[in-house]
Amino acid sequence: MLFGANDGSVAAQEAFTNREAQWQAVIAALTDHLQRLTDPAFDVEDMASPRHNVLVAHGVGGIGKSTFSRKIEAALTQQGERPAQWAAPAWPIERLLPVRIDLARSAGVDFERVVLSIRLAVAALGRPMPAFDLALRRHWDRNHPGEPLEEYLRRGGLLSRFSNAVNLPSQLQSSLADVAQALAMPGTVGGAVGQLTTTLVSALRERRQTVRALAGCNRLADILDADPDLETLSFATHLLAWDLAQLPVHAQVTPVVLLDSFEEIGGRSARDFERLLQRIVYLMPNVFFVITGRDRLQWAEEGVQGQLDWTGPTTWPGLAGHVPGARTHGGPPARQILIGDLSPEDCDDHLARRLSSSSGEPLMGPELREAITARSHGLPLYLDLAAIRFLELRRNGHAPQPADFGDFPALISRTLSDLSSDERHVLRSVSLLDAFSVPLATHVAGLTRDAAALRLTERPFIREDLTAPWPFHLHQVVRSAIRNAADHSDDRWSEQDWHRAALRAHAALGEEWAHGPRRDRAVLIGVLRQGLRLARDFGLEDLGWLTEAAFSYVGDSVWEPLAPPSHGDGDAALSTAAEALVETLSVLARRQREHRARTVQRLTTVIDSNLLPPGLREMPVYYRAKALRDIGSTEESRRGYQEVVNSNGRLAQAARRGLAQAARLVGDFPTALTAARSLGWEGRHQRVLGDLYWLQGEAQQAADAYLAGRLEAEQHAKAGEAAHNQALRALALAFIDPRQAAEEIDLAAQLLIGLDLRATTINAGIASLIRDAGHPTVEDRARTLRTEIDIAGLASTTPTLEVALAFHQAVLDDHHALAATITRLREQTRNGSFAYYIDIAHFMNDLPLPVGHGSPHWLDGEVATRTRWRTLIVRRRESLRPR
Repeated sequence: MLFGANDGSVAAQEAFTNREAQWQAVIAALTDHLQRLTDPAFDVEDMASPRHNVLVAHGVGGIGKSTFSRKIEAALTQQGERPAQWAAPAWPIERLLPVRIDLARSAGVDFERVVLSIRLAVAALGRPMPAFDLALRRHWDRNHPGEPLEEYLRRGGLLSRFSNAVNLPSQLQSSLADVAQALAMPGTVGGAVGQLTTTLVSALRERRQTVRALAGCNRLADILDADPDLETLSFATHLLAWDLAQLPVHAQVTPVVLLDSFEEIGGRSARDFERLLQRIVYLMPNVFFVITGRDRLQWAEEGVQGQLDWTGPTTWPGLAGHVPGARTHGGPPARQILIGDLSPEDCDDHLARRLSSSSGEPLMGPELREAITARSHGLPLYLDLAAIRFLELRRNGHAPQPADFGDFPALISRTLSDLSSDERHVLRSVSLLDAFSVPLATHVAGLTRDAAALRLTERPFIREDLTAPWPFHLHQVVRSAIRNAADHSDDRWSEQDWHRAALRAHAALGEEWAHGPRRDRAVLIGVLRQGLRLARDFGLEDLGWLTEAAFSYVGDSVWEPLAPPSHGDGDAALSTAAEALVETLSVLARRQREHRARTVQRLTTVIDSNLLPPGLREMPVYYRAKALRDIGSTEESRRGYQEVVNSNGRLAQAARRGLAQAARLVGDFPTALTAARSLGWEGRHQRVLGDLYWLQGEAQQAADAYLAGRLEAEQHAKAGEAAHNQALRALALAFIDPRQAAEEIDLAAQLLIGLDLRATTINAGIASLIRDAGHPTVEDRARTLRTEIDIAGLASTTPTLEVALAFHQAVLDDHHALAATITRLREQTRNGSFAYYIDIAHFMNDLPLPVGHGSPHWLDGEVATRTRWRTLIVRRRESLRPR
C-alpha cells in the first residue's frame, strides 16, 4: 500500500489481519485495567461505576480462538512461553494470576466448577479468603452434604490441574476457625457451619468489635443470610473480590480469568448460565476477564435488558464498539476484537480505514465498499487484494466500479501454494460442490484413496458443519476464485478436465443419493441442487438419476427452493433438457409464492420447448393442469389431466385424482365417489373422499377420511401430504366441534413448520374462521385471507372462504350479509365450477334455491343434505347462547 501510488494524499493503514494485533489489544486492555486498580478512587464495592475489566475475542468456529486463549495464558505465566512475534508487556507478569476455563460442553464445566476454578487459582497465594470462604463453605455443606470438597476436587480433575488445590480445604478451615474464635464458638469448627454463619450475621449487624476484620465487607451479612443456591454463589464472588482487595500491598495480585468457548453456554436464546457469568465479571472489578467465543457479547446493548443484570453502553463502554482495532474514533478503547473472517460491518470498517485521504476520509465510497464486502464473504485477504486493485485502477486513471472487483487469481496461487498435487486435484474437484464429505470428495476426484481429501479438510479454507448432510465446504471466496478466476498455475485444468470432473461429480452425487449413508429429504435437496447446476452449466445430455430424484422431490409436496443460481441471461430461451428440468422444478417451488397464472405461463414455455425426455414431460403437463384448476380454467385443467392419464406414466394416478376432483367441481358427486374408491394411496383416495363428504354436510365422516389420509402420508413419510390432510381435517371438524378443531388447527400449524405450502396454510386459516363463527373478528380476518388468496392466484380457494363466511353469517342470522356472500358466490362460480357452494349457503339458513338454479347430484339427495347443513347451524347457535 505504501508504494502503490505516488499520491501523497493517500494514507494506507495496517488493519486487523494477524494475532499480533490481538495480543496488543490484550496488553492495552490489561495496562488500562492495572492503571485503574492503582487509582485511589477505585473501590471494589462500587456498584455504580462502568466496568472496564473485560476483553472479548470472537470469530467463526475453527479460526483459532482457543489457541489464542491458551497462548495468552502461557504468555502471562512465569513459566509460559510467549510467541516470539508478541511484544513483551511493560508490567511484570509476576503480579498476574492467569486461569483459563474451557466452557465447552465436552469439558463438562458447570457454574460451580467455574467458581471453584477461580478460587483454586487464588489458593496459590497461600492465604485464606475469609469472606468468600465462609459463603463457599456454607454453599458446599448445603448442596453437597456428606461430600468432602477434597474428594470432589480429586474426582473432577481439579487437584491435578491446580498445583495448590490441596491447600483449599485447609484455607477454608482456617477461615472458619478464625471466625469461630472471634465469636467464641470454637466447637463449631468442622460442625454446624450454619450456626456459625448465623451468629456471624448477627454480630456484623450489631457491629461487634470481635468481627471488625470482616465488618468492612458491606454485603457479607446479606449474602450469608440468603439461601445458599447458585444465584447466591454467583453474588458471593463479590466477596472474593473484596478479600483480594484486603491483601497487603506486597501480596496483591491481579487475577486474569480466560473464559473460552463462551458460545457453548446456551446461546442468545437461553442466557441463564451467561447471566451467572456476567455477575462474576461485574462483581469482581479488580479481576480482568478475557472471553473468547464465536459471537461478540451483547452486554452493551439495551435490547438484552431483563435477560441479564447489567446492560447498556454506560455499564460496558468498551463492549459498545466492535470494530477491528484497539480503539474507536474519539471513544473508549474497543474491548471486542474479531478473530478470523470479518462481519459485514467489520469489512466495511476495514475498507474505510485501509485507504483514506490525508483528511481521514475513506477513498472508497459506501456503495463500492458494500459490493466488495458482499464478495469477500468476510475474508481479510480478499479485502486486501481489493484495496490493491483499487489503487491500481486509480493509478491508471479509471474510476473503480463494483464490476471491477471479481475473483482474484492471487487467491488461487495463495490457496494452492502449499498443497500437494493430489490435494490440488481434490480441491478443484470439490469446488464443483456446495458441500462434501471425505468419501464424496475422493469419488469426485476419481482417486482410490482418501488421504488427500482427509488432508484437505484440515486446511483453514475448509469450513465444517457437522449438522449438514455433508460436513465440509470451501470458503465461498476461495471456491469462487478456483471456479472463475484465471488460473496461471502449472497444473491448471483445461475445459476438458473440468467437463470430466463435472461428469464424475454428477455420477458421485447420484451414487450418494441412491446408496449413501443417508437418504433423507435434506440429502435429496442437496444432490438435486448440485446435480441440476452441473447438468445445466456443463451441458450434460444424459439427465440420468436426476429424473428419479425429480419425481421424489415432487412426491413429497414440500417445495423447498431448488433452482441453482442462474448464469448468463436469465431470460434466455431454454436450449437443453437440463435447463428445462431446472425451470420446471423452479416453477413448482416458486408457485407457492407467485400467482398461479405466472405458473401456467412458465410451465407452458417448458412444455412447448419439447426438450424434456418422454418420462419427464408429464410433470409440467400435470402441474400446469393443477395451476389451471387453481385459476378457474376447469376445462383446460381437465384436458391436461386426461393427457397425463393417457400417457400412463408416474403421475397417471395423480391425474386420475385430478379428474375425480374435476367431476366434484361440476357437482357430479357420484362419479367423483366412484373414481375416488379406485385411486388408492398413490391417488390420495382418502383426501378425495374427505373433499366429497364435507360438502354433503358429513363433517365427521370427512374428518375421519382426512385422518386416515394423514396417517397414510405419515407411514409413507410424505410431510406435505400429511399437512394437507391435517389442515382439511381441522376445516371439517370446525363445523361440528370448535374445541377439537382448535387442537387440530394447532397440529396443522406444527406440521406446516418448515413447509412452504400456500394453499394448505390458507385452508388452515379458513378452518379457524369456521371454528370462530359468530365472533366479531371473523369478517376482518376473512378480508385478510381474501387478499392472500388473490396475491397467490388461488381462485379455486375463494369459494371455500365464502362458504366459511356464509356459515358465520348464518350462525348470526345475518340475512343481509349472507345475501351479499351468495351474490359473490354466483360471480365466482359463473363458469360452472363450485356452483354447489350456492346451494350449501342456502341450506345453512334454510332458504329456497333460486328458480332455474341447476342443482348438483348430491350423494343421498338434496333434502338430506339440506337437513344436515341446517342442523350444523342450529347446533352452533345453541352452543353460543349464554347458559
